[in-house]
Amino acid sequence: MTPSRAVLLLRISYRKPEDEDEDQQTEAERRRAEFSKGIGRQEEDGRALAKRLGWTIAKVIPEDDTSAYKRRKIKLPDGTSALRTVRPGFRAALEGLASGEFDGMIADDLDRVARDPRDLEDLIDVVESRRPHIPVESVTGSLRLANDADITVARIMCAVANKSSRDTARRVARKHEELAAEGKPGGGGFRGYGFTLDSKKVVEDEAKILVEIGARILGDWDDWTEKQRQKIDPEVGESLNSIADDLQRRGVPTATGAPWSGRSIGSVISKPSVAGLRAHKGEIVGDAIWDAIIPRERWEQICLRLARRAGTTDLTLQRWLNGALHCSLCGHMPTGSHGNGGPRYWCNPKGGGCGKLAVKASFVEDEVESQVLELLGKPRILEQLRNAADTEVSDEARRELAEDEEQLKELARMYARREISFGEYREARSIIEARVKESRALLVSRAPLVLRRLLAGDVQSGWRDLPPADKREVLLALLPGGYSVLPHDRRYGNKFNPARLVPRG
Repeated sequence: MTPSRAVLLLRISYRKPEDEDEDQQTEAERRRAEFSKGIGRQEEDGRALAKRLGWTIAKVIPEDDTSAYKRRKIKLPDGTSALRTVRPGFRAALEGLASGEFDGMIADDLDRVARDPRDLEDLIDVVESRRPHIPVESVTGSLRLANDADITVARIMCAVANKSSRDTARRVARKHEELAAEGKPGGGGFRGYGFTLDSKKVVEDEAKILVEIGARILGDWDDWTEKQRQKIDPEVGESLNSIADDLQRRGVPTATGAPWSGRSIGSVISKPSVAGLRAHKGEIVGDAIWDAIIPRERWEQICLRLARRAGTTDLTLQRWLNGALHCSLCGHMPTGSHGNGGPRYWCNPKGGGCGKLAVKASFVEDEVESQVLELLGKPRILEQLRNAADTEVSDEARRELAEDEEQLKELARMYARREISFGEYREARSIIEARVKESRALLVSRAPLVLRRLLAGDVQSGWRDLPPADKREVLLALLPGGYSVLPHDRRYGNKFNPARLVPRG
């Protein structure tokens, strides 16, 4: 059967150098553009093969900047963790073949499809799930799964490709370790600001800018105007964004021509190479063979100043809704982060989130604060909270909760011994569980100490004086389940819709 809905799978890797920074994004984009041309060539060859075979391509799935060898630690559906290649495009192709959306697959070569035997086995399982087998072809002829012999050859070649990747990774890693131990440059990658790429010779004009940046951070730069000097605390130094704006205004170029930013300023000045040090995998391993632009002791003072600044802007403390918001798409808790539009709450994939939901921090915090103050202004709510804070009430709830939980255990034992029927067990359990839920709700909502202090004075002014952590504690006392945050409705444009916040429980 000739496929009429074939999928064309394309893949090319992009190895990001260890020293790629924000100020080098122009060069990074150029490199990625070159790799994208490789994807285009694969598509051209794949369509030519489809034409020769008489196949019809229904969809092209490109995997640009994707490794078929490198594995990452991920969480499996059963909750356990394992090392797997992360290839959404490959998985989408498999799902399409399994569902019948696609009836064949073309790729450039076997190693474009799989370099991990586990990925190949997943493909084989899908191909063999149909009778006749789902046809799979490659431009180079290295991948066919039409019969047992083809499958055996594919398995052998995949194992060889995997071994080749392992050997390359091992040799590269060993070479970098050797260069690091000798204090030599790692080679390749991008040119670090202040040095030439090949021999790490100092670029004098850029070295002067690095010295200037360091002095402005430490607060001892001699070229500030008197007006500027009055605005800067020597114990804090000038902000990175202010330095970036000034360099941009003066037309000082970065290493690649990309605009300066606060982040790129911090990146170029904190590189160990600036102090004549060699780093490997994020750790300083010794002196480098090149000259230092900034003496090591002064460079360490600069890094310490930057670290202290980072400590004063801890988003965990500033973003008081951490732990109170829940993503409606995946259930994880969005956390405070910096986005292009400023501070936000984002369902961060690094924390197990889906990455698909974000909300501007100022919008959601203002709305929740408004709701909290409205609740705290109602006499009935205040009375309920004061009653919930009573110690005797809480102690009684704890006793009842312990008794009910023990009764549930005894009820289960009685059912296991066949002393009661399932209908009796279910009815009794529903009654006890209702009491348990009420007791737990009372204990969870028991007013914490900070809320008791707030209720004792002027609620409105007291709330505004609370630190972020205490604001969160008050909110969770009022609404223990926090809020579910719904996705943004594009009909509202950039305006925040308070209906996105749905109280939980």
